[in-house]
Amino acid sequence: MPPPPRDRATRQADARALLSTPAIDVWVATASAAGVPHLVPVSLAWVQERVVVAVESRSVTARNLLASGVARLGVGPTRDVVMIDAVLERSAGVDEDPALGEAYAAQADWDPRGLPGYVFLVLRPDRVQAWREANEIDGRTILRDGAWLS
Repeated sequence: MPPPPRDRATRQADARALLSTPAIDVWVATASAAGVPHLVPVSLAWVQERVVVAVESRSVTARNLLASGVARLGVGPTRDVVMIDAVLERSAGVDEDPALGEAYAAQADWDPRGLPGYVFLVLRPDRVQAWREANEIDGRTILRDGAWLS
């Protein structure tokens, strides 16, 4: 038997804790203008309620996100997952925003600052869902339209 389902406040706290975990990775799903899907794991930093990733500016992920402005993100194992529908808020060269670079390096397992061609992509969550087992499918949406649900 799985444990009883968590309430919304607990799921939100657990999701925020997971997103703040040092050296955590995120699966980033994007699509090209032609609808060709692309999925890649990258390091994540949770900075002021935003997901920040660092990628090469010429990568498929960067090109897709800069063109479409949207991505779907998955963090954690399948039995304790946080899924995020996100909107690209901004991009910045890794040496353009010292505070962002410092925050990213403090959480991620590497520091891209000084690497030519790398950018930070700052993604604003539009919807966040969290669940562990089938008994948490109901109520899995914990953030909608960019606001945490009460």
